[in-house]
Amino acid sequence: MGLFNRGQQTTAGTEPAPKVERTDAEWREQLTREEYQVLRQAGTERPFVGEYTDTKTEGVYECRACGAEIFRSDTKFESHCGWPSFFSPSDSDAVIERVDTSLGMRRVEVVCANCHSHLGHVFEGEGYATPTDLRYCINSISMRLAPKA
Repeated sequence: MGLFNRGQQTTAGTEPAPKVERTDAEWREQLTREEYQVLRQAGTERPFVGEYTDTKTEGVYECRACGAEIFRSDTKFESHCGWPSFFSPSDSDAVIERVDTSLGMRRVEVVCANCHSHLGHVFEGEGYATPTDLRYCINSISMRLAPKA
């Protein structure tokens, strides 16, 4: 159960080990400089520039680092925040939610449960008309969309 009743909740020392592990050099070789900065260093792409911010294509969103399914298009919604928004991960074990105080405030980071790559953050109680009252604010560069066949 996650911090917001989704994903896997973690506290210091209790996070499950990633199923996909690579050295830093291997990640750098596999990912572009921009992908590495977001996925492996918890960076953020600029708002309103990501390839999936406004897409309506049906399909499955996979982690760009390891290919694990993380979100589905039927949970994507228009939040007008500048990044793709989802109200739920594809499976309760698809992501891990971590408390993030890096900017002097409390946020909840979302990482891929399979490889622990940074995806974005999740926010609660913003008043969107979604079934969960959650907004998973995810960097486009952290995902690849596999369109529905």
